[in-house]
Amino acid sequence: MKKNESSVEYISTPHNVEQRGGERCSNKKVLYVDMDNVLVNFQSGIDALNEDLKSRYAGCYDEVPNIFAKMQPNEGAIDAMNRLKDKYDIYILSTAPWDNPSAWSDKLEWVKRYLGEVCYKRLILSHHKNLNAGDYLIDDRKKNGAADFKGELILFGSERFPNWESVVRYLM
Repeated sequence: MKKNESSVEYISTPHNVEQRGGERCSNKKVLYVDMDNVLVNFQSGIDALNEDLKSRYAGCYDEVPNIFAKMQPNEGAIDAMNRLKDKYDIYILSTAPWDNPSAWSDKLEWVKRYLGEVCYKRLILSHHKNLNAGDYLIDDRKKNGAADFKGELILFGSERFPNWESVVRYLM
């Protein structure tokens, strides 16, 4: 190789991303989306519990084994993800309860069931959302690093973004 020649390879991926010397390059902005009370209707999981489990886990429903497998999508969430996928490099960025091991696998199964190829291998579970670099984070709370996210935090359920329709309108 000559002195000024580059050994950098360009690699195409299914999501319109290239690698250049180990750096990520994309013509799409990165969008992270939380699961609980954003993509997922958490209350639907509580409603699916029997009375014994509701009583035993009152106030800490996220610790119920397999509760995340019982949850339904929030209204408009799946349609919104399908509309946003062509414009954004989308990842699911969620937190799973530390002491509920089934929550980790249940969240993966939920993404596979409801989003399939839209979010194939794009699930990130972290208690430190601020460590992820991106342009937008859609979350319903400022916890787990969301308040310190370096991009723009879109606070789902707020007066400005009460539902998926308002979020899609803003991002498109």
